[in-house]
Amino acid sequence: MTDTSFSGDDLAPIIARLRPVNAGLSRRYPGESGDRQPVHTVYGGAQLFAADTVPKLGAIARRAFEEYAADPHSLADAVGFAPENGDMRLMDAVHARVHEKLQREPVEDFRIDYEDGYGVRPNAEEDGHAAAGAREVARAMRDNALSPFIGLRVKPLTPELHGRSLRTLDIFLTTLVREAGGLPERFVVTLPKIMAAEQVSAFVDVLEQLETRLGLAAGTLRFEAMVETPQLIIDATGRSLLPTLVDAGRGRLAAAHFGTYDYTAALNITAAYQRMRHVACDFARSVMQVALAGTGVWLSDGSTTVMPVPIHRRPADGGSLTPDQVAENRASVHNAWRMHYEDVRHSLASGFYQGWDLHPAQLVTRYAAVYAFFLTGLEQQGARLKNFVERAAQATLVGDVFDDAATGQGLLNFFFRAINCGAVKEEEAVEMTGVTLDELRGRSFVRILENRRAGQSVAAR
Repeated sequence: MTDTSFSGDDLAPIIARLRPVNAGLSRRYPGESGDRQPVHTVYGGAQLFAADTVPKLGAIARRAFEEYAADPHSLADAVGFAPENGDMRLMDAVHARVHEKLQREPVEDFRIDYEDGYGVRPNAEEDGHAAAGAREVARAMRDNALSPFIGLRVKPLTPELHGRSLRTLDIFLTTLVREAGGLPERFVVTLPKIMAAEQVSAFVDVLEQLETRLGLAAGTLRFEAMVETPQLIIDATGRSLLPTLVDAGRGRLAAAHFGTYDYTAALNITAAYQRMRHVACDFARSVMQVALAGTGVWLSDGSTTVMPVPIHRRPADGGSLTPDQVAENRASVHNAWRMHYEDVRHSLASGFYQGWDLHPAQLVTRYAAVYAFFLTGLEQQGARLKNFVERAAQATLVGDVFDDAATGQGLLNFFFRAINCGAVKEEEAVEMTGVTLDELRGRSFVRILENRRAGQSVAAR
């Protein structure tokens, strides 16, 4: 018999005190939902959006890929990949997967922009574009031409623009529901330049009322918060406002998107140094991670503003470019691609698995960077996860304590993200990790251990 100093009655009041605390923590920090997160968001001015916009963007991305990264060596040159001992196997795999992705699903997420990409226009003009954008979305829904994730970005709720912002939202949603009978799957509204939690609370009030008036199910309308003002990172009291956005969002806050250029401009960083890898941006992203860790709110990084576009256009008379012009075009695109590739890799290494793209040709290096990130050391990661599962199951069987479940969950999340973005196929992940397909899709390391423990218990009888 084991000796103890406490009886059950002694511990009962302490456990009773812990119970509501732990329940509150579980509600506040539910962890990742397990839903698919897009690896990027492309945005375009609302005045240009049409039902075929997404397919057209995909076609532009494919043409850029075919012209400037037609083979693995061209792609390696474009992104600055220097294989050790001439080993091109990684870039061979990346090139093949980028090619497949651009054929199958080039745009994962698109935002119809009524803010920075649209500008300030007469009210009647924006009214017309809000209704037209909604009709085009309805048409794209019928034509199955939308990206898997879709939404719109409205203007900020500043004194000058809050009326315009909410009117555009109202017109867009009312028209879309009338035309299509509902919203596309994974629809989201992006709210920019937030400076106070009260702005979010007011926005949520509007979303709730719109749901009621349009006959949408409660909780249908979700939103993203743009993190692009210093006041969100540290407010007047010296605290971060980001946790208060979760409360103000009342379960509707889907993601927090970092706005590189508005944020750095607000810090008086000059244009020449307004880049994603600036130390000021690293600090802001770290605060975002700490403030929102465990809440289930997705994080997205900003954008690279140097566009991968050629310098010279082909002559209007159908003539050809000179060899020097061709070389200059290639250098222009490759230089911009290299900067974008390095920016995306920096984001991924920092734990930001999504970012904004401004030009369809950036989709080439978006997927190249994402796939290279996940494929690098993939076999080693699979072996680690397999070892964790086996070691944990054995430890449980012999009564030892296994205290590294968080690492195992992180490895499982790694493979789940790799599958979602197209870097790895499910059957490849199953073979590498030794987990079953159902266990992989379940996304719970704890449940995997429970399954193994139950299996070993049955085998031991």
